[in-house]
Amino acid sequence: MASSEKKPSPKSLSKSQIILELAETTSLSKKDVGTVVDALGELIKKSVGKKGTGAFILPGLFKVVKRRIPAKPAQKGVKVLGVIRDLPAKPARNDVKIRPLKALKDSALNS
Repeated sequence: MASSEKKPSPKSLSKSQIILELAETTSLSKKDVGTVVDALGELIKKSVGKKGTGAFILPGLFKVVKRRIPAKPAQKGVKVLGVIRDLPAKPARNDVKIRPLKALKDSALNS
């Protein structure tokens, strides 16, 4: 392996590394790319937030979905690991899932 070749990094990229890579690829300034990344984050928050649609799709990459999980009542006398216990009630909550779309799955499997 020649010393000029880049080895793949075992760690995921940081935000500044992502901005630098995008700036080099698109020939935009790092400040412009940073603004776009921050705006994309705000758009996702707004879409998944209280008044949003509950979903955000970045075509070809991923889908962010908010799901409402209903409250669960308390349970008495449940056998957990061989011991009878009382389970407390759980309040209703929102859960956010990020699902990869087909194009991202295919590229991950083919590489």
